[in-house]
Amino acid sequence: MTVGAIVPAAGAGPGLRTATPAALHPIGGVPMLVHVLRTLARCPAITTVVVAAPAAHLLEIRRLVAALDPAARVSVVAGGGTRTESVTRALAVLPAEVDVVVVHDGDRPLAPPELVAAVVAAASAGARAVVAALPVSDTVKRVDRAGAVQETLDRDRLRSLQTPQAFVREVLAAAHATPAADGEDDATLAERLGESVTVVAGHPDAFEVHRPLDLVLAEAVLARRHAAGTG
Repeated sequence: MTVGAIVPAAGAGPGLRTATPAALHPIGGVPMLVHVLRTLARCPAITTVVVAAPAAHLLEIRRLVAALDPAARVSVVAGGGTRTESVTRALAVLPAEVDVVVVHDGDRPLAPPELVAAVVAAASAGARAVVAALPVSDTVKRVDRAGAVQETLDRDRLRSLQTPQAFVREVLAAAHATPAADGEDDATLAERLGESVTVVAGHPDAFEVHRPLDLVLAEAVLARRHAAGTG
C-alpha cells in the first residue's frame, strides 16, 4: 500500500480577520501550513504530499516548503475556489502509485501525528473511507426554518467530523467526479456514493483555526506542548 496526502490550504481565512491567507498565518511564530507538513512528515507511511495553495501565494508557499525540507516529497499546486475543487486539483497530480490518500485541512495545524497514523491504519486494515471524529458534547436540536424546535437528537450517536481523513484512491476520485455543494467534506461525498465510512476517535487538538478565538486556543495548546516537552 502506497500512501499519499493532500492538504487543501487555498482558503483565504476570512474568519481570522487578516489579509494573510490561513496557510501562512502564524501559530507560535510558525505558519499553519508548516505545522501541518511537519505532522504529516512524522507519519512514515506517507510518501508524498500535495498542497493546494492560494493561487496568489504559490511562489511564497513553494519557497516556504523548500526551506522546510528541500528533500521532502512535497509539491504545491494552485487550489480552487472551494475546498472540493482544491482537493480535486491536488488529486489530479498525486503520483499514480498512490492508492490510499490522506486528506488533511491546512487550517487544522495541531492535529497530532498519532491521529494521522490512526486513519492510515484503518485504511490499511481494509476501510475504504475513514474519518476522525469526536463525540458531540452539546445538546443538539433540529429546527424548522422559523427556528422552532422539531426534535432533540440523541447526541450519543452524533459525531463531529475532523481531518485527517483517509480514502482508497478510487473512492476519493469517484467522490470528486460527482457534483458537490460548497463546504461538503470528502467523507460526505463518499457517503453519498454509498460507501461505508469508518470512524476513528478524533483528538481535541485537531480543531479548525478559523476565528480569532481559535488562534488564542491554538497558542495555548502550543504553550502546553512546549511546557510538557512535546511541542
